[in-house]
Amino acid sequence: MNVNEFPKVELPIIEGKDYNIVDFGAVPGGEVSNTQAIQAAIKAASEAGGGRVVISKGIWLTGAIELLSHVELHVEKGGLLLFHKKDEEYPLIRSNYEGESRIRATSPIHAFDQTDIAITGEGVIDGNGQLWRMVKSMKLTAKQWDKLTKSGGVVAPGNDGPHWFPSEASLRGHKIPNVSPEAEDWKEQAQQIFDYHRPVMVNLVRCKRVLIENITLQNSPAWNLHPLFCEHVTLKNAIIRNPWYAQNGDGLDLESCRYVWIEGTSFDVGDDAICIKAGKNAAGRRIPIPTEYVTIKDCVVYHGHGGFVVGSEMSRGVRHIHASNCLFIGTDVGIRFKSTLGRGGVVEDIVLDGINMTNIENEAIIFTMAYHDPLDKNKPETEDIPEFKDVTIRNTICRGAGRALRVDGLEWLPIHDITLENVELTAQNGFFCEDAENIKFKNVTIVNEKDPQQRWHYEEAVFGSGDKLEF
Repeated sequence: MNVNEFPKVELPIIEGKDYNIVDFGAVPGGEVSNTQAIQAAIKAASEAGGGRVVISKGIWLTGAIELLSHVELHVEKGGLLLFHKKDEEYPLIRSNYEGESRIRATSPIHAFDQTDIAITGEGVIDGNGQLWRMVKSMKLTAKQWDKLTKSGGVVAPGNDGPHWFPSEASLRGHKIPNVSPEAEDWKEQAQQIFDYHRPVMVNLVRCKRVLIENITLQNSPAWNLHPLFCEHVTLKNAIIRNPWYAQNGDGLDLESCRYVWIEGTSFDVGDDAICIKAGKNAAGRRIPIPTEYVTIKDCVVYHGHGGFVVGSEMSRGVRHIHASNCLFIGTDVGIRFKSTLGRGGVVEDIVLDGINMTNIENEAIIFTMAYHDPLDKNKPETEDIPEFKDVTIRNTICRGAGRALRVDGLEWLPIHDITLENVELTAQNGFFCEDAENIKFKNVTIVNEKDPQQRWHYEEAVFGSGDKLEF
């Protein structure tokens, strides 16, 4: 589908006066919690039919706040909205995380079933994520690790070296199975490991006409920005930041949303940067809401596990996505499509045009069905098999990667109909293809980074399972 045929993304309609949080009793300085004052301002603006809640320059400490319809939360330049961690201000709730029903602490900024909402301004919103997150020693220098462990918390062994936890409750939570949201005493069980249930920083669920513009969102406890089942979402000229070592420190996780515009935003995060999701496994497929009609343009990704990512939760389907003129600098993977057996769902009609990448640690481009879970050699139910098809990547350059391209499908349903056109990839390793069909190259060049004289050019070629270019 041509991007020009995508439905127009509607902006929120917010009218009314400004509501300065100082007029509701807020105190700057970063020592006094202003949760009640900020929430009172939001409520007053919403009940009046709409308005802009203003957070001016200075440090403003707060707990979790709820956005309401027809309200713009505006942090002025020089303003810092800083979330403290007082457990009583983040009550445990039944939520959705990583595509599943999960128990989480209430998100610092959250909205459910609201219309016409916005988060704007040139200020900064900080989730104080270091108070929630565990840290793997392998991701820090020896000096950083020593400083962290001396600050408090608990150190315990892990599969990949020692892990630091901010509290005993956080460590206990990592050692036991997740508490079921369906258990009669789920709150009592989960409260014993409260710190384990670290929240997404900005969680917007079933909202319509959402604008996030110019703001800096940083240092989230888990994912940074998570719109779920939303319609008409605009993310423009924002800065999304997390420490590069932040566990589950994704930038944007756009899940089962439709009519989305993402433009001019930079990402520098600890996990996937621009991530397109749509539920997980059979439970996810029971809610037939795909992610669709998404336009992404003029974005930059610095650190991240992936620059542009689809999956691994994509069971409701992902389609009609167009990304253009984006720059990925130093991500672990550049363009990343990932899923696994059991997810089901279809990813289709995806176009990436004008993606420039450099210093990519692993694959410049990867399509894989082997994410996390080992393959079961027994043939699954048909609905359990995910499908990747009809993806076009064109006018794209990568200078420096671990591998140029990997296509790694499933024997029961190969990845198919993938087109690379006007693409040049320089990497330490070449092209690997398994369980795939109709992988088309049109004017594609692959260059051996270790010996640039070795260049393979394909004016027009078609590849399938077993094809590879090794160097």
